[in-house]
Amino acid sequence: MLHSHNCKEHDSDRSAGDLVADRAEERYGREIREIQSEIAGLRSELRRFIEHANRQNIETIIGRLREEYAGVFIGQHLSDADQRLRERMIRDCPMRERCYTAFYEFLKTSAEHIRDGEVSEEIVLSYRDRLAEMRKSGKFDSCSTCFAETNRLFEKQLELMRSLGIYQRNRETSPSIGDLPDEVLVGEILEPLANRHRFRIVQALAAELQTFSALSDLTGLRGGNLLFHLKKLQDAGMILQRHERGDYIITGKGYKTLEGICALYAALES
Repeated sequence: MLHSHNCKEHDSDRSAGDLVADRAEERYGREIREIQSEIAGLRSELRRFIEHANRQNIETIIGRLREEYAGVFIGQHLSDADQRLRERMIRDCPMRERCYTAFYEFLKTSAEHIRDGEVSEEIVLSYRDRLAEMRKSGKFDSCSTCFAETNRLFEKQLELMRSLGIYQRNRETSPSIGDLPDEVLVGEILEPLANRHRFRIVQALAAELQTFSALSDLTGLRGGNLLFHLKKLQDAGMILQRHERGDYIITGKGYKTLEGICALYAALES
């Protein structure tokens, strides 16, 4: 009987001890979860701060690029315009040389706005109106071919301005799904980033400038293979090279595209 009584007291003491231990463990677990939550919040705030700081740094660098290399950008664009107009304008048209001069001067004048810190929607619309007036003066059915090429070159010019943060198109309302320009979206946004290597390149440039060597180490690509992907991103206006053989930097378009992808991913995961 005495042994039975002692066992009961021991069981009672152990149960009380276990209860205290359980409560302590629960309290510690709650405190740890609270600390984890605070750390997660701090990490989130730090990430937003870093992204904001990086974006400010990128915008500053793009501004300096625009000031330092505006002449280079204009020269490259006009050289490309000269080549494309000579290759794609109607060859046997009696107005060919006269129209070439008019188109080239139009593109040369509009390209000079790359030197500006900002180009308004009104200025862009004035150039569109000017091009439309020029189109009305066309005397032949084949004129549409030459005007279409000039318009493409003008739109390419605007895309460069957007990449440099010079021109921001005013949009009071978002386009409907049916109004989305499939050729532009696929060719200039979806297709350029629909590759693991190119996506990693843009991700890396969103954090800081990168050299060709650093991007080669990041992707595992060498020489011409890496240049192929870099050119794809440059042609799409996602990235820029500071100068020949210089560092690579993300553009405003590239950064905004990544932000859009991030928001889309978060929405699909929620």
